[in-house]
Amino acid sequence: MRYIRAMIDVDLVRSTSHIPVRVRFAETDAMGVVHHGSYPLYLELARVEWLRRRGVSYRDWAGGDLHLPVVELNVRYRAPSFFDDELLIAVSIAEVRTASLRFEYQVLRDTTVIAEASTLLACVSNDRKLMRLSPEILSVLSRGEVPTNPA
Repeated sequence: MRYIRAMIDVDLVRSTSHIPVRVRFAETDAMGVVHHGSYPLYLELARVEWLRRRGVSYRDWAGGDLHLPVVELNVRYRAPSFFDDELLIAVSIAEVRTASLRFEYQVLRDTTVIAEASTLLACVSNDRKLMRLSPEILSVLSRGEVPTNPA
């Protein structure tokens, strides 16, 4: 287990989800390479799916009094990706503080690392005031993926 700054124990294996993404034509530039501006969208998709796989809908949190805006974004591009590539985004919690959390990402095509990234999210209320992460939120952040019922 890895000790996180919010005093919650997080098992790195349980805290990691693998989210598949297929590159769409509109996400590429004139050379057929995925545009650098597409990666933040991939990261957001992975974050929202990470929560969903833990039994939480970000829409429900945002519909209440909890928002998690990105306040910092870092991306290191390692290799190009192209239209119709099947990418896999490994996303995990890296750090949890009193009123913020950091996700880390690795974007892969097969075994090739395409990009490495991190995002820092602040926890704010509807009136945009910084707020502490509640025990309920910390519980979600420390759990692994929950089984889903097949339709």
